[in-house]
Amino acid sequence: MPGPLSQRLLSGKLCLQLLPRAAYSARDPAIGQTLGVTLERQQGVHAIESDRRVDFDTWPGVLAYTPAGVEVFSESPVGGEYLLARWSEPLADEPRSLFTHRVQLGGHAQALALGREVRRLLLDPQPDQFALDECALAFAGLPIVDKPQRQAPHAFSRVLEQIAEQFDQPLTLAQLAATSGQTELRLLRDFTRVIGLTPHAYLVEVRVQAARRLIERSSLPLAAIAQDSGFAHQSHMGSAFRKLLGMTPSQYRSRF
Repeated sequence: MPGPLSQRLLSGKLCLQLLPRAAYSARDPAIGQTLGVTLERQQGVHAIESDRRVDFDTWPGVLAYTPAGVEVFSESPVGGEYLLARWSEPLADEPRSLFTHRVQLGGHAQALALGREVRRLLLDPQPDQFALDECALAFAGLPIVDKPQRQAPHAFSRVLEQIAEQFDQPLTLAQLAATSGQTELRLLRDFTRVIGLTPHAYLVEVRVQAARRLIERSSLPLAAIAQDSGFAHQSHMGSAFRKLLGMTPSQYRSRF
């Protein structure tokens, strides 16, 4: 896995890592338990509990629990932002300790919301430790239900690809619905159920991620970055940064 953007050790037991969007190839022996949630779509190959590599396409909002002793190899040419919690000592009475295999749940709105809040706190140079402890423990304590992962319709792949390719344009719900072949109301309901975010919230997340990368890797003026990332203007980008990351674009540039 790529190196963490930020990492915290809470109460000597729980380690949190915010992994950035970056190419990686790694084997995790999973000495302890891990729980992760995808904050960005991620594609690549992985091998779980074997040497058989299979393609994966993980959407935002996928919660993955790996018990101790389950080895996971994963490789991606691009990666995607990912929140990972790891612990070796029991945090509480955990029924999940009975699991002997990796479990994945898609469209986990609660996990995605907690993951985004933990990200905001981890990126803060002076985070509220009390709030971070509570949020991290709430994330690590999410109940895990071992059931077949919900398969997302192929139409949603086309919608995600459209957003990834056209996030810098003024997309509308009607355009996305036309791509999916659904009515606007049906797309809104189904997309939110499968991803854990509304189409608009997902679009704003993609735009913020694009803006973050431009801020980190270029010296472009913030106004130009806002335009290149699909925001109507710089103040619109600033509002999105404050809501999702807890800081302004200029503060983000100073830190990263």
